Amino acid sequence: MVHNLEFSELKKISKFLIIFCFIVFNPLIVNSAEILQVNNSNTILVGDQNRNLTIRLFCVDVNKNDELEAINLLKSEFPRGSKVKIKPFGTEENLLLAKVFNIKGTKEMTEMLVAKNLTNEICPS
Repeated sequence: MVHNLEFSELKKISKFLIIFCFIVFNPLIVNSAEILQVNNSNTILVGDQNRNLTIRLFCVDVNKNDELEAINLLKSEFPRGSKVKIKPFGTEENLLLAKVFNIKGTKEMTEMLVAKNLTNEICPS
């Protein structure tokens, strides 16, 4: 029983490492990810030619009253199909924690939400 638990944990860690290596070591401009869906104000779905990855935005905590406005902002600035760069910071609840930038690096999702007073950065600088 303990052996099965260790194997399960090892599988989860291996899966994360594969995804992490894919994002970090894959050339971002040649095989950039694209926005597939904005699930809510802090969770998005991105994909490339053959993989999908759910990402939780790093250091975001949107008030329930501002949720709809935050989702609309993200969808308008990062519409479906937008090419993005991902800067990973870790994992939480089997989701990749990351900052998401447009392909030119001029816009970042968390910074946009903070600038519009839709969230406070919940992580130290």
